[in-house]
Amino acid sequence: MSVTSQVIAYVSDMAALENGNDIVLGTPDSVNNIVNQLLPLNTLSGVKTLVLYEADEMFTRGFKDHIYDIFKRMPAQAQVILLSATMPMDVLQFTSRVMREPVNVMVKAEEGMTLEGNKLKQFYVKVEREEHKLEALCDLLPLLNTTQAVVFCNMPRKLDWLAERMSARGITVSATHHDMSQEERDLTLQEFRSGSSRVLITTEQLAREIRQSRISCPTIINYDLPSNPENYITRVGGSDVLRRRIAVNLMVDGEERMLRDIEQKHNTHIDEMPMNVQGLMSM
Repeated sequence: MSVTSQVIAYVSDMAALENGNDIVLGTPDSVNNIVNQLLPLNTLSGVKTLVLYEADEMFTRGFKDHIYDIFKRMPAQAQVILLSATMPMDVLQFTSRVMREPVNVMVKAEEGMTLEGNKLKQFYVKVEREEHKLEALCDLLPLLNTTQAVVFCNMPRKLDWLAERMSARGITVSATHHDMSQEERDLTLQEFRSGSSRVLITTEQLAREIRQSRISCPTIINYDLPSNPENYITRVGGSDVLRRRIAVNLMVDGEERMLRDIEQKHNTHIDEMPMNVQGLMSM
């Protein structure tokens, strides 16, 4: 989006808020900008509820300061609702600092969400810089000789960029993320399920949706390592894990610690991708 388009969108949002709305939905930084504009007008006194959706992702993406800035301007009686797939330390610290007498509602982990005892082969491919990942991915797909692959990115913007670049190279891809409508996501998954596209690029937020669609794919590729070690199992785990053959993690220099954290968290081992990939796939 160009700077001009951003300004137009911002002015439009502010005009809509001045006309009155029941719900404001946005990223922490955009909502914080709006709050800073509205604060002199004292329009936050009527806010009753603050919802942090996917709070674990909010903190890992560097929105922590924005979240605290928003919260400290909320009315003291406002209700805070925090939704998170995992509970890393940052999220726990937030609950202890800003929530009053919180009620915890814990959902039992899905059956099969484990790497213990399965036959999934896990590897990493290391590149020097982020911009080298695209070339590594495009080189890797034909070497793996896989019929279809699911590729995970951390951010919708990078997902769209990757889909565009791969399509320009003649690779048929489908892309889906949580910024799309449910109808658009359903159509994309149906397209991939039918085999009309070879690669599905998505985010881990939709991993459960993919499993519920009964999509079984032999190859999982993490274009980005997950933001939290807990989320690794969301991507490569699941009840159909025994039908998958391989999971490949692309990583840049400096991400070795993140990979080790994933191994420790899930009691597993991730080897470097061997040179003889064809031999690997026949094992």
